[in-house]
Amino acid sequence: MARRGAGTPFLLRLSLLLLLHPGGTLGCASVVVGSPVVPLGSAVVASCTIQSKFCHGLEQRKVQITWMLDNEPVAGSQHRGPGGTEVSNLTLPQFNRTQAKLWCWVEWNGTRQRIGMAEIRAGYPPAKPFNLSCVLNLSDYGLTCQWDPGADSHLSTSVALKCAGSRAQAVTGCTPQGGHSHCTVPRRLLQLYRQMEIWVSATNALGTAESEHLRIDPMDVAKLDPPALRSIQSIPFQTDCVALAWEVAPSNAHMELQCELRYRAPEDPAWVTDIVGQAGTTQRCGFLFGTRYHFQMRCRRSSARGYWSEWSPGRNYTTHEKAPTGKLDAWWSTRPAGTGRLREVQLRWKAPRRQEANGRVLGYRVTLSPRRRGRDPPTVCNTTHIQCNFSAPAGTRRVYLSAYNAAGESAATEVVLLERKGEGRQGCGRAAPPATPVAYVLEWQRVPPEPEGCSVCWQMERDGAATAALIQGKPGAAGGSLPSWLALGGGLLCHPGAEAVDPVQSAHHGVHGRRRHQRHQPDPGDHGAW
Repeated sequence: MARRGAGTPFLLRLSLLLLLHPGGTLGCASVVVGSPVVPLGSAVVASCTIQSKFCHGLEQRKVQITWMLDNEPVAGSQHRGPGGTEVSNLTLPQFNRTQAKLWCWVEWNGTRQRIGMAEIRAGYPPAKPFNLSCVLNLSDYGLTCQWDPGADSHLSTSVALKCAGSRAQAVTGCTPQGGHSHCTVPRRLLQLYRQMEIWVSATNALGTAESEHLRIDPMDVAKLDPPALRSIQSIPFQTDCVALAWEVAPSNAHMELQCELRYRAPEDPAWVTDIVGQAGTTQRCGFLFGTRYHFQMRCRRSSARGYWSEWSPGRNYTTHEKAPTGKLDAWWSTRPAGTGRLREVQLRWKAPRRQEANGRVLGYRVTLSPRRRGRDPPTVCNTTHIQCNFSAPAGTRRVYLSAYNAAGESAATEVVLLERKGEGRQGCGRAAPPATPVAYVLEWQRVPPEPEGCSVCWQMERDGAATAALIQGKPGAAGGSLPSWLALGGGLLCHPGAEAVDPVQSAHHGVHGRRRHQRHQPDPGDHGAW
C-alpha cells in the first residue's frame, strides 16, 4: 500500500503529460491571439481555453491558468466559460518587442505544464524605397537597378522590382536575393528605345509601399565603355594650341555620343574640363609652353539621363617650348673696387613665373650692352643661379639681364645702376617690375664704418643675440607716413627706390617684405638667397 500511495503523484503527472502532449490533447487547450503580427508598440489581446472534457484526468477538477511572455510571467483573468471550459484572457497594452512567444500554462494538483503557445511579431509597414537608379549593361543588355530600402520594418518583407512597357501590364522584372537592394532585369523583359516604367514594391504583413516610378528608355541609362586617346600634338608651332584624336569604343560606335575632355598639369589643383562632341578630333588652346599635361576623356549617350563612361586611361603630353617672355624682377647693389676705375656689382633676380618661363630655364645672361643684330654683346655673367657678382667699368650705368631655354632667349631686361650723390659711395636699387608690385624686397649687407658720412648708421648687434630689427618709418620732409619694415641679418639699410638713399635716412625709412595686409619675413623662395 505504501508503494501504491507513493506512486500516485508520479502517475498523475505522467497522465497529465500524456494527455496534454500535442499528439494526445485532442483539442484539450487552445491559445488564440488577436493578430500574430501587430504594429510595434500596440496592444496584444490573447485567450487560452481549456476544454476539460477532452483533458482526461482534469474532469471536475479545479485548474489554474497562467501566462509567460518568453520567460517573464504576465497576469491574465480567468473565468469559467460555456460547456465547462476554463478561459483566461490576457491584454498586453504595449507590445514593444519585435518578436516573442506567449505561453499558456496550467497548474493542477501541484503540477505546472505548458499547454499552448502563440508567436507574436511586431514591426512597421514597409518604408518607401527611394533613390532608385538603373544602368544598362551593354555586354548582355541586362538592366541593373539599385535603391535604398529605407528604415527596417523588423518584419519579413518581400521586395520586387516591377516594370511595365508603354502598352503592357506590369510584371516582376527581378527579385533581390540575400537581403540585397539591387537586381537585374533580363533583356527579354525590356523594351529598348522605348519608354518603360520601373519601380520597387515592398510588402509585409502590415502593408505595401512603392518607390517613385522611374520612366526611362533603357538605352538612355547605358553604361558606355570609355574612349581611347590616340594622339596629342602641338600644332602649329609657336602657338599655345594642341590637337587631339580619339576613338570611341566599338560597342558604342552606333550611338550618338557626347564626349568630355579633361586635362591638367601636375601642379594644378583642379582639372580643366571641356565638352568636345564625338567628331574624333579637336583642337584646344591656352596651354602653357614646355609644360607636361595629363589628358583623359569619357563619353555618354547624348541624353539628359545618360551615364558617363569611366575616364579613359590617361596620356601625358609635354607642350613644345618657346623662348622666355616678360621682364625679370631684379635688385642690385654696387661699391667701388680697387683704384676706383671699376665697380663691384651684385645683381639678384627672381626666376620667371611658369607662364613666362615657357619651358625649363637653362640659365641667365648678363651683358653690358643690349643685343644687336649680327653682334653679340660682352657677357659678364652666364649662370644657372638667380644671382651674379661681377666687376664693371666705373661709368657703367646699365646692364642687361635675360633668361634662356632650349627654344631661345628672352628680351633683355634693362637694369639701371643709378648712383647716389657723392662719387665712390655705396648704392643699391631695384629694377621696376613689369606690373604693379604687391611686395617689396630690402637688400643690405655689413660694411665698414664710414664716420665721415654716416653718423647715424644702423647696424645689427654682432653678438648674435638679435636676429631681426624692426625699423619704424617716420614722416619725411614732405610729410606723410611711412610703413614699418622688418630687417633680417645686419648691416646698412638701403632703400630700393628710384634713387639711392643716404644711409642716415635709411635708418628711418626702408622696405621690408610685406604682402597685402600681412607683415612677415621675406621669403627666400620669392627673392633668392639673401
